[in-house]
Amino acid sequence: MVTDRFEETQLEWGSGARLIEAFLEPTCPFSVKAFNKLAALVEQAGEDKVRVRIWLHSQPWHMYSGVITRAILAASTLEDGKQQVLQLLTAIGAHREEFEFEDHATGPNRDATPNDILDRLVAVSGVDMRQAFDEPALEQLVKRHTKYARQNGIHVSPTFMVDGLANASIGSGDSIAEWIEKMGI
Repeated sequence: MVTDRFEETQLEWGSGARLIEAFLEPTCPFSVKAFNKLAALVEQAGEDKVRVRIWLHSQPWHMYSGVITRAILAASTLEDGKQQVLQLLTAIGAHREEFEFEDHATGPNRDATPNDILDRLVAVSGVDMRQAFDEPALEQLVKRHTKYARQNGIHVSPTFMVDGLANASIGSGDSIAEWIEKMGI
């Protein structure tokens, strides 16, 4: 069931002063690559030195992006929302092909409905966010993520902001050590 946590982010880890914000599209291969490094970034940089916040950045060329983004945000409102989100994002990354079109336009996923996508998400992750997905109040959280990206000039994923400033030199192909250096941690 959805709680009143729509104003607090469930997508933040670490407690340090340096704020790293990652704008990710859940099915983008580059975002998946970046997401898979975030826990190691917090560990290597020091949980007391860095905070990593994930913003979901839906992109229309990933055809089910809106459905999947809403599902992840629905999971964030569940009990133990952070863990639910991590579990869901990890499963999506490991099963990207089940949620993507071939060449962003064709393939068997063209026959899938949004309910098929939600059922697949539950099947691969074990996170059942379907009831929360249906809550009208969830729209505000979806809009919050979208507005924040737009207000900060974020157009593609992954994009990183360090202490409120976008840093285009940080990429998903960089090593954790390179991230730490570029982020000034």
